[in-house]
Parts: sequence; structure tokens; C-alpha cells
Amino acid sequence: MSSTIDAAETLDVKGKNCPMPVVETKQAVDDLGAGEVLEVLATDPGSVNDIAGWASSTAEVELLDQVEGEEVYRHYVERTA
Repeated sequence: MSSTIDAAETLDVKGKNCPMPVVETKQAVDDLGAGEVLEVLATDPGSVNDIAGWASSTAEVELLDQVEGEEVYRHYVERTA
């Protein structure tokens, strides 16, 4: 359950479209320490696939969860290295 994920930071990219949610997520993750979690709030439906694809191609992060709400998509990304 996402409610048990303790995010160190929250990134608000609501209203931004591809590729900005991924670009800004990567920049925010770069500022985290290993083991810290970033919560990303997005309104772009494409962010679900975009962030999942980016996370699976990047060794430094793990996508913990994605929650699709009615208007906001929540993504939880952990920096692993």
C-alpha cells in the first residue's frame, strides 16, 4: 500500500507533459541519498509509462509503486545507489 511509503521529498509536476515529469523526476532523484524515496505527483497519464520505463532502464532507482487517482498520478521512486 502506498500509504505506508515514507517519502523523503515530494515533487509536484502537475500540469506538465512529457518529457518534463521524467526530466524533473531524474533531477530530483539526483539530490536524494541512497534509500530515500521521492513521491512524484503528476497529471499527465503518460507519466505512468514514462516513469516506469525510465526507472526500469536506470540502475540507480527502483519504482516502488504507482497509484492512479482520478486526477493525480502518484509515483514512488527510491534511489538505490
